[in-house]
Parts: sequence; C-alpha cells; structure tokens
Amino acid sequence: MSQYRFGPVIEDDGVLFRLWAPRCEAVLLEVDGGASMGMERRDKGWFHVKVEGAGHGTRYRFRLPDGSLVSDPASRHQPEDVLGPSEVIDPATFRARDPLWRGRPWADMVIYELHVGTFTEEGSFRAVIGKLNHLNRLGITAIQIMPIADFPGRWNWGYDGVLPYAPDSRYGRPEDLAELIQAAHKRGISVFLDVVYNHFGPSGNLLPAYAPLFSPHHQTPWGDGINFDDQQNEEVRAFLIENALYWIEAFQCDGLRLDAVHAIKDDSEPHFLNELATRVRERFVDRHVHLIVENEQNDPRLLDRDHRGRSSLFDAQWNDDMHHALHVATTGETFGYYADYADAGAALAKALAEGFVYQGDVMPYSGERRGRPSAHLPPSAFISFLHNHDQIGNRAKGDRVKAALPEQALAFAVSLTLLSPQIPMLFMGDEWCSQRPFPYFCDFDDELNAAVREGRRTELSKIPGFAGDDLLDPTAQDTFHSARVDWEQASSEPGSVWVDRYRQLIALRRERVIPLMSFMRKGGHYALDGGAIRVEWPLEDGRRYVLVANPTPEAVATGLESDLVDVVYALGDHRPGILGPWSLVFSTS
Repeated sequence: MSQYRFGPVIEDDGVLFRLWAPRCEAVLLEVDGGASMGMERRDKGWFHVKVEGAGHGTRYRFRLPDGSLVSDPASRHQPEDVLGPSEVIDPATFRARDPLWRGRPWADMVIYELHVGTFTEEGSFRAVIGKLNHLNRLGITAIQIMPIADFPGRWNWGYDGVLPYAPDSRYGRPEDLAELIQAAHKRGISVFLDVVYNHFGPSGNLLPAYAPLFSPHHQTPWGDGINFDDQQNEEVRAFLIENALYWIEAFQCDGLRLDAVHAIKDDSEPHFLNELATRVRERFVDRHVHLIVENEQNDPRLLDRDHRGRSSLFDAQWNDDMHHALHVATTGETFGYYADYADAGAALAKALAEGFVYQGDVMPYSGERRGRPSAHLPPSAFISFLHNHDQIGNRAKGDRVKAALPEQALAFAVSLTLLSPQIPMLFMGDEWCSQRPFPYFCDFDDELNAAVREGRRTELSKIPGFAGDDLLDPTAQDTFHSARVDWEQASSEPGSVWVDRYRQLIALRRERVIPLMSFMRKGGHYALDGGAIRVEWPLEDGRRYVLVANPTPEAVATGLESDLVDVVYALGDHRPGILGPWSLVFSTS
C-alpha cells in the first residue's frame, strides 16, 4: 500500500484507484474511456477499486452520482488539461536520481526565481535544462520555480492551480520535471517549488462537489477558506501535507516556497503550517530540505531557530520590507505602501539589521499593526531581492522599475543585496539588467476573463497606471508573450557587462560572506549618520561583519567608517570620511 492516501497505487498486477468523496453514496471509475465500474465505499467516505492490467499510462476518471465526470484531485498528470482524464504515473519511470545528492546548506543559497512558461521560447521543463549551465556559471545555487500545479487554460502565473499533484502538461510530462531537477543537481543547483496551499484557482476545481474542501468557518480574499479546522478537516490537511512530501520525495526537490501563508486560516492545534513543517523535517533527515514562506504579517515565530541555530519550522521568509526600503531609496517612488518607507535610509538600515521594518508598529497604508520583533533572528532568516514576480507584475505595465535606474544606483542596489548576509534572490533576467516586463497573465473562459480584468483594475487602483484605458489585458496572448525572457540581451554588450558584474559579486559573496554566516546567530545593530547607514552583525568568534552604505545620489561626509580595522572591499567612491553617491563598504573587523 502506498504511503500516500491520495492518488492511484501501482501494484504488481494492476492499479488500486482511490477517491475521497464523503458527499457521495456511490462513485464509478471509467478507465481508458471504456465502461464504468463500481467502486467500494469504505470508512470516512473513501472509495476503492482494483483494476488488473492497468498501469503506467492508464487514463481514468471518476463518475459522480449526477453523471458528471471528474479527474482525480491527486492526479499525477493531466494530458488534456484539468477537466480531461487523469493519467497513472509510475515514479519508477523517472530518470534515476542521484543517490549522492544531499542538497546544499541554507547559507549557500543564491536563489533564482523563474517561470517555466516564459523563461524560454519553448516554455517547457526540458528547455530550462538548456539554461542551467548559464546559471551555474553565474554562481546560482538554487532555482525557485513558480507554481506548476495543473491550471486551466493556456497560460498562467501558476497561482490558479487546481490539481496540486500534477505538473502542468503545457510544460511537459512529470518525467520531464524529474529530468530537469536531476540536471540541476548534477550542476550543484538545488530546486525549490512554489506551492499554493491558501486557495485553489477559480476554474476547474471540482473537488468541492464531492468533498468538504472549503469551509465558511474562515473567509479569505478568494471566498470560503480551505477546511483546515472544520468538520472532516483531517483528510483535507493530509491531502496538502502529502502533496508537500510528494514533491520532495518523488522528484527529489530540495524544498518548497509556500505562497501567502498569512491567508492560511486555522484555529486548531497544531496549526497546519506547523504540522506541515514538522512532517517535512521528520521525513527528510538525511539531506538538506528547505522551507520558505511568504508572510505579509511578518510573523517571526515561523522562523524560530533551535539552540544550535537550526530552523525548527521554516528556513526563511521573503523580506518585502527590505525590498520596499531599497525601492524607495533608489527610485524615489512613494506611492501606495511605499510611502510607509519614505524615510528610506532608516528603513533600509533596520531591514538589513533586523529583517522586518514593521515589528508591531502601525503601518499607515493598512492602518493596522504589522509584524513582531525579529532582531533575535539571524540574517539568513530573510530573503532579499530587487525584483520578484509580484513586485514586477503588480505594476500597471509589469515593468522592472529598477532596471531603468542610473547605472550607479542599480549597481549599488545589486551589490547591497548580494553582499548582505540575508539570502539573495534574483528574478529571471535580472543578471543582464533585462527590461522585459513580467505582467500578470492568465487564461480562463470569456466570463471569468472579464471578471479578472475588472477585478485586477479594482484591486490595484491605487497604483499609478491601473486606472488608465491602456491597462494591459492579463488574459491576452500578447500579454503572455511580452513576458518571455529576452535571452538575446544576455549576450549583448551592455547585458554581458551586467552578467559579469553579477558573477563577480556572487563569487565575492561566496568568498567573503558565506563563510561568516554560520557565526551569525542573531540580527545586527544599525546607526545613521550624515545620510549614511552602518550595520554591524556580531560573530560568535568575537569579530564583526560591518557594512557601511550611502543610499543616496550625493556624496556624504561621515565618520562611520573610520574605525573599521580591516576594510575588505569598497564598492563605489570611498575616501576617508567620505562616501560617494550610491557607495558601499563592507569589512570583517
């Protein structure tokens, strides 16, 4: 019997098909489009039937009492999209895994976020393999793939997935994903998947017709919350926790990034997030497996470390506060929530030293308190970035605003991100200063497409550009095509200069910063003087890692750096008592 409750089980003489459908008195199984056969109803609403002769490649669907045909909610492959038949997949057919691969320690991570459908012209798992040598030469040690769970339509960011166990067929077969992951491992690159456990997409999710996936007990931006704590929640929790284990175990993924965990509502004990992280930690003790969260509430309790400095739940959180502070400092934009970081120098210093800028303070944009104290956490508990899919896609034109910065300001921002002891993340194309947009895109039926267009305009109306008539249509094919990465620019003269600059900075990080990070068990201290900022992180061996920066376009006079015992590197104009515009000094003293 499979260790997973959900999905088909391949046995020596056939396949055991299973479906949890507590709202049904009877369920039929249809195999390869043939006659339907009855399934045995068991405890807690489970239905089972064994089909001899079935195996890898067999296609099947379930017929409900009302006559409707549904795919397996735990389908491993959907060759005809979400409403078509499911296909039995035998993980034994995946390319042989590397038995020596144990992953990489968290401090090693230089993450590269990519979207499979737009990362290459082909938009496939196999096509990504062709770009791994480029990433390896750059110094990337992990790729983070935007959600691939099967979604309806021809293109999607991935956050509208409805079949969480099935890699979307537009990107290839599950075997292709497995091959991509093994190809990355051969180059020393870890692979993280972005997973969505806070909601299901608005189209193609038929599970609520026969199982209590949702509950009115909690409300979310998408309607009724997922049933984590109402009646019959045990199977819902198991469905998603086993999904996390499946990606890590069957495909040898190195970890997961959990989308918007603040929208996962659960009043029970243990909380779903704690249970998921605990199960992952218990299952994978012989290799490095890392868990990342996106959490608008800035709750550091998910990031707590044990007495040895190891993460007990989640390794790190995307640090939006760091992004916002750096964005304001370099672009001068202060609309929307950026206004809450208008004192950019102070915000940037605090974000570098302590992770969160808002640690229980009222955030004026929302009018509510946000965050908790985070200075006790090491800097590796935070992931910093110039861009990510949200920060680009939630602009009216999906533009990479930092790519248009003056060269010196952009070089400063890149250097600060890569030489801070927080974990750095690039978004695809950042390394050649790509100005190719990454607008939001999706593809539903006409009615839902119209609702998406209007909903997006309303949701983001406070952001300049979204109220105009020239708003990009997120459902148009041209919008999707506009997001394809411009690889030809990587080898252009200006592009190659930036690629070399990124490569050198990542090598510098590997040489100078990463060896110190194991000695950093907590946040740093920061000071401001004359427009410059200074952050010091104490090391357990008595040394300090010191970073001094001028995040302004003007030279500033300061005595902050005068007591640095050992200046390791200076980036930008640096003279005694003076920091040139957009300049950065870092040292170990």
